[in-house]
Amino acid sequence: MTPKFNRIILKLSGEALAGEKGFGIDPEIVKVMAEEVKAVHDLGVEVAIIVGGGNIWRGVTGEKMGMERAQADYMGMLATVMNALGLQDTLENVGVPTRVQTSIEMRQIAEPYIRRRAIRHLEKGRVVIFAGGTGNPYFSTDTTAALRAAEINAEVILMAKNNVDGVYNRDPREDDTATMYNELTHLEIISKGLQVMDSTASSLSMDNNIPLVVFNLNRPGNIKRVVLGENIGTKVRGK
Repeated sequence: MTPKFNRIILKLSGEALAGEKGFGIDPEIVKVMAEEVKAVHDLGVEVAIIVGGGNIWRGVTGEKMGMERAQADYMGMLATVMNALGLQDTLENVGVPTRVQTSIEMRQIAEPYIRRRAIRHLEKGRVVIFAGGTGNPYFSTDTTAALRAAEINAEVILMAKNNVDGVYNRDPREDDTATMYNELTHLEIISKGLQVMDSTASSLSMDNNIPLVVFNLNRPGNIKRVVLGENIGTKVRGK
């Protein structure tokens, strides 16, 4: 039961919090996620979480509706804050000390993002949830995960996917002949055009030699299995 990683970034999509509802936050789903995070935290692993906002709002959706992209993206950042607060409450209800840090200041509900403070929280055994994306429009929460991983010296990014076991050459939900990769590099992800992270996030991860594990969030215990080094999902090498 010795963890392979001591400090991780866990990337959760906003859609994962919605469950089968497809919109909003499903309290039962969030509770299951909190229990999974607790199991990893109890191993002594330092856990930071990036959560998306797609269950509430997507900037690209607003742009398609005719909104200015920057304005739509700021709305998406606020959606991630809502998800982070919901996740924080549930984590603390299961006994996990938690801090939320936002890249856009809103001191009444969360700390502003300060790198050294975030690292100190992790060292003290608190789960840190980074909300608000990078604080800038045109950047995804995937890019936030890569940026924060580099800043806090995380050993790996765990990319938790909904009902997808890893990285495939084609969408397995649309093509039964799709095959899963066991191992890739960030450069291969970019050159093959695989939909894992956006190109900015992949480039940032590659430049900073940050490995990635893509796995199925919906299989109970998978987060812990990845942290313990079990061979599940797709491993993406930093170089």
